[in-house]
Amino acid sequence: MINGDAVRIGVVGPCGAGKSTLVAALKQNGYEGKHIAQEHSYVPYMWKRITDPDVLIYLFVSYPISKGRRSLNWNEAEYQEQIRRLEHARENADLIIDTDPLDPEQVLTQVLQFLHESENKV
Repeated sequence: MINGDAVRIGVVGPCGAGKSTLVAALKQNGYEGKHIAQEHSYVPYMWKRITDPDVLIYLFVSYPISKGRRSLNWNEAEYQEQIRRLEHARENADLIIDTDPLDPEQVLTQVLQFLHESENKV
């Protein structure tokens, strides 16, 4: 919570970045997280219109790591298109995490630390 109010957390990133895993972990820790499928939208600001989060988290994953995490039937051009569609969200993200070298618990730790630090600034 920030300043006594429940904080709405939006999570964006390309397929295989760990969005669903992070949202589930946030819920287990008492936060309201929303997986925003911005990577599939042609509307650059869809993340804002649908969720209008208090905190926007961008999870990055490289193409080779994304393919290793999930059985994705896509090529690098399709991955690059998702990255392009996510540009606006990335530019407006409050926190950007490169998930390539991290396991889900490490990603959650970074997010919880950021949220805790944000709460202390208010």
